Amino acid sequence: MKAAQQLDRPAVTKLDTGAQFARDVRLGLGQAGQKWIPCKYFYDAVGSALFEAISVLPEYGLTRADERILRRYADEIASVVPPPLVVAELGSGSGRKTRLILEAVARRQPTTYHPIELSAAALALTQRELNHLDGVSVRGFEAEYLDGLGRAAARRSAGQQLLVLFLGSSIGNFNRNEDCEFLMKIRSLFQIGDALLLGTDLVKPVSRMLAAYDDPAGVTAAFNLNLLGRINRELGGNFDLRRFAHEARYDDREHRIEMHLRALEAHEVRIEKAGLELRLSRGETIWTESSYKYTPVDIVQMAEATGFRARQRWVDEEWPFAESLLVAS
Repeated sequence: MKAAQQLDRPAVTKLDTGAQFARDVRLGLGQAGQKWIPCKYFYDAVGSALFEAISVLPEYGLTRADERILRRYADEIASVVPPPLVVAELGSGSGRKTRLILEAVARRQPTTYHPIELSAAALALTQRELNHLDGVSVRGFEAEYLDGLGRAAARRSAGQQLLVLFLGSSIGNFNRNEDCEFLMKIRSLFQIGDALLLGTDLVKPVSRMLAAYDDPAGVTAAFNLNLLGRINRELGGNFDLRRFAHEARYDDREHRIEMHLRALEAHEVRIEKAGLELRLSRGETIWTESSYKYTPVDIVQMAEATGFRARQRWVDEEWPFAESLLVAS
């Protein structure tokens, strides 16, 4: 059965994206203390392409670890949630890893797959990757995660179980407590027996983690700096990217990698569509990403605190990384 390809792109979602981008930039850069920009805005067309390049760097083992787990255990994962089954994914990226799960599900039954992405470029990559996948009907949502998941859940027929994929340790981009709040919101959209496949990067030697976020080829630096370039392109900013340096650091107490952009000299910046003018001091940073690392105990506790039961976990030993199946209890 050939896949049916459809993509939902409601006008309100596309219009709201630019307005929300401006609001978030004004909020994050307009305050007196630590300036920040939400990491979800990394993924325009340029950022999505740069992240695909990061995923194959020798220093960045996370993506390969994720793929090794899915390649080895996809059939086992698919067998845990009984049919009939609908699959949704929060942040589909290129769809390359997802193909492994969808093929395993489709061997058991025809299924519908809902990729959910804020980035139209990422959705387009997913569509190209999964365009000819037999037994899978694809209907994507260009939307925020919870909005898209709510729409996907509402489309399922009576008796269908929902399997949601949240791969690649994206949960680690939330601050502490915010990760649990987000999982509770997901749980509120679930029925008992629905499942979440949650990827989490595990704590490992600091030098190894830092190298993954500050590669010698400078690809991660370009990815980070592109965030300012996107502000220039879409919001009328005048950031001079040559006045900033990429910086990765590790907070041992929080088990968190942080990415920052450090101003190399004092200067002023204007962002027209955000209605913002700001002055940056020499050495001041803009915090662009947090990436929390977990222990196996953290994952079980997080599941139990948010209405899930940790049913099963698969771990890659080469690059410590876990995929955990959490079932709504």
